Amino acid sequence: MFDFPDFLTLPLGDYVNYVVKWLTEHWAVFFNEINMVILWLLNHFNDFLVWLPWWYFILIIFLLSWQFKSLTNGIVFSLFLVLIGMFGYWEEMMFTLSIVLASVIISIIVGIPLGILMAYSERFETIAKPILDGMQTMPTFVYLIPAIFFFGLGLTAGLLSTVIYALPPIMRLTNLAIRQVPDEVVEAGLSFGSSRLQLLRKVQIPQALPSIMTGVNQTTMMALAMVVVASMVGVKGLGLEVLRALGQVDIARGFEAGISIVFLAIIIDRITLSLSDNIQKQH
Repeated sequence: MFDFPDFLTLPLGDYVNYVVKWLTEHWAVFFNEINMVILWLLNHFNDFLVWLPWWYFILIIFLLSWQFKSLTNGIVFSLFLVLIGMFGYWEEMMFTLSIVLASVIISIIVGIPLGILMAYSERFETIAKPILDGMQTMPTFVYLIPAIFFFGLGLTAGLLSTVIYALPPIMRLTNLAIRQVPDEVVEAGLSFGSSRLQLLRKVQIPQALPSIMTGVNQTTMMALAMVVVASMVGVKGLGLEVLRALGQVDIARGFEAGISIVFLAIIIDRITLSLSDNIQKQH
């Protein structure tokens, strides 16, 4: 009377498992190509960042912080990077940064066009919104399961999980930014004979750029938040150091790796937000 009826069952997980196995068997070549492209992208990012002299990278961050924030921020952020190096996590930081940069670039390439499509199509927005809700509310560990099935343990699974987690903000804010462009501005562009593509490229995107940059900032921070979770599938970097510290109950190692992630997050957040504010002032 009080228990849920046993005959009312829906083996949805079995259906999902069947679909994943079918895709793995019949689309193996496609997934291998994606794996090769992602590994190529990540390896080149990481090789470039590791190739940069440590002092040169710190100088770049100092100049960017001074340009977009203040001299004080430039000094503080440079000290943060020096501390990470003193902890012995310089290469791990660079690897983490390469994953974040690669995932953000993929998110921007995919998310901005889809956000524009959401702004132009009510039907697509209706379909996309619940999907984005699911992507933002689903536990992050769940993303790793299909990624492991398709690509196995390693960088590709970690990167794609990061992209899925970080994609919704850039799509939502691009959609919102395009829709909030004043009607008077759009009508003025149309009155001058602009096509839809010209209107988008020369009027709507420039007007919406500050909000889009805010979406880039949020996407970047969410990508950085996934580094610890991605380390569970074998992704190296600061996240893996935190995971190892948890497994060994190594408080010192966990603190140093964790505070290094915090330092990196603060630097990325402040610089990208300042860049967004600078673009907003120009508009």
